[in-house]
Amino acid sequence: MLNQGELDRSETGRLIGSDKVEGTSVYGVDRNKIGSIERVMIDKTSGRVSYAVLGFGGFLGVGNDHYPLPWQSLKYDTELGGYVTGITAKALEGAPKYGERSDWNWGDDATMRGVNAYYGVPFA
Repeated sequence: MLNQGELDRSETGRLIGSDKVEGTSVYGVDRNKIGSIERVMIDKTSGRVSYAVLGFGGFLGVGNDHYPLPWQSLKYDTELGGYVTGITAKALEGAPKYGERSDWNWGDDATMRGVNAYYGVPFA
């Protein structure tokens, strides 16, 4: 079993641990920070990351809205040290979201198609 130091060294190139993705900043197309990744949603069957949940708004994580972003809509930018998506904070205001106390049905294909359509990526 790898210890933490060995694991950190092994996360080079194209792979990264989910604990390192959570908390990573997300920037809009204008390169302004719009939030941080709170979690990733992994397809149980394929094992691929399907969505990242962006936390936006609130204060110190309280009162955040949660925005499912299709993983394909994010590109890692080494210069920024975070992910860039093709919208701005202003455009995020109209994006599909859920609040602290709202339920989100990840199994509703129509809802998830709507999320993907909003970000202009195909529904897989």
